Amino acid sequence: MNSIEKLEEIIGYKFNDKHLINHALTHSSYANERKIASGSNERLEFLGDSVLSIVVSEHLYTNLKNVAEGDLTKLRASLVCEKSLHVFAKEIHLGDFLMLGKGEENTGGRERPSILADAFEAVIAAIYLDGGMESAKKHILRFMPKDIEHTAKFAFKDFKTVLQEVVQKNPEEKVEYNLIGEEGPDHNKRFVVEVMLNYQVIGRGKGRSKKEAEQLAAKEALELMGYETR
Repeated sequence: MNSIEKLEEIIGYKFNDKHLINHALTHSSYANERKIASGSNERLEFLGDSVLSIVVSEHLYTNLKNVAEGDLTKLRASLVCEKSLHVFAKEIHLGDFLMLGKGEENTGGRERPSILADAFEAVIAAIYLDGGMESAKKHILRFMPKDIEHTAKFAFKDFKTVLQEVVQKNPEEKVEYNLIGEEGPDHNKRFVVEVMLNYQVIGRGKGRSKKEAEQLAAKEALELMGYETR
């Protein structure tokens, strides 16, 4: 089984035109290095962004009938942002299949959120051009939260606020966030934070900033309490 066949198996879609998926996996660094006439996946990324937006918009409009336009916009933004697309791309191990130039390969391009998010959109476009909107829609919706109504309730709050609201139901409870460590070089540092409830650790998070690490710690705490956060 070659790499394209393996990716097709993972995403559950078989391409009629293999050139499309190859093009979707071609980063600009590789195209420039190899002087590929058809170029990189950037044009497919442009198209995929639009297809993704219309599919997610329709999904939210259809399933969240009592949510106002402004909140629908915010929720859509959270689902199609680079951070979310990076997570989706990692779910299908998309980085393993990318064609990168030597420079990008040697500097961690296969894990870079922007590259993975862009490639995810390019794959959407490739599926759309190869199999039409229904095929693209089927592919996209597999990454959407199963309980979209519950997700919508969390989309407009940050996890620290949600956790605080949960804890405040018992006035004697106290939540604290403690920075317990830092990892990595200065240009790529990660902060590790634990959230404590009455001096007991209930969650841990690691992020590029203390604020992000605190949010992820609160998110883990909520999940351990049985709350759906995705």
